[in-house]
Amino acid sequence: MNENNQRTPWYRQAAAVIPKYWHLKSTGTMLFIGVFFGAYFYFLKHPAYPITVMHNTWLDRLIGFQPLALPVYLSLWAYVSLPPLFFATRRGLYEYGLDIALMCIAGLAVFYFWPTAVPAADIDWALYPGVTFLKNMDASGNAFPSLHVATAVFSGVWLHHLLRRISGPFWILLLNAVWGIGIIYSTIATRQHVAIDVYAGFMLGE
Repeated sequence: MNENNQRTPWYRQAAAVIPKYWHLKSTGTMLFIGVFFGAYFYFLKHPAYPITVMHNTWLDRLIGFQPLALPVYLSLWAYVSLPPLFFATRRGLYEYGLDIALMCIAGLAVFYFWPTAVPAADIDWALYPGVTFLKNMDASGNAFPSLHVATAVFSGVWLHHLLRRISGPFWILLLNAVWGIGIIYSTIATRQHVAIDVYAGFMLGE
């Protein structure tokens, strides 16, 4: 970090960096998410092999079903859009895009060769319309590893690094960490994943 960056307030550095390559950042992020969802839902609806049902652990029993965690779960798609905003060079953007693409491809490859699903929960989903909509869209497949967790961890680590590069204050670094941890927690609290999926997703995202 050079001396000028140390003297310039972090929010001014952010305001200078975010508009750079705006069209590339916005279009690239939307295209990436679109292609990812296309592949994700294809494997979800057309498993090539018999589906393995994952098992609950003590952590799943400890964390009860919490429908209020749904907004946090869905906020992943805003969260993963943040790191690209703070890149100042095309090369950095391309390298970041390649890294997250390889991570997602690795997860999708596991989905193809070893389709998995979370165990059925003893919950009347009709009582929770928002969660029911998620269940109808995302079902319970493509469980292991949790790409929801993997992309949250990957984005959180990169966002921490990029915020520190512009001398982001402690409170914004803490907000980033709390948001990322909240998303990870929500994957179990919404019963979209079990703890084993989360462990694997965390390892993949690192």
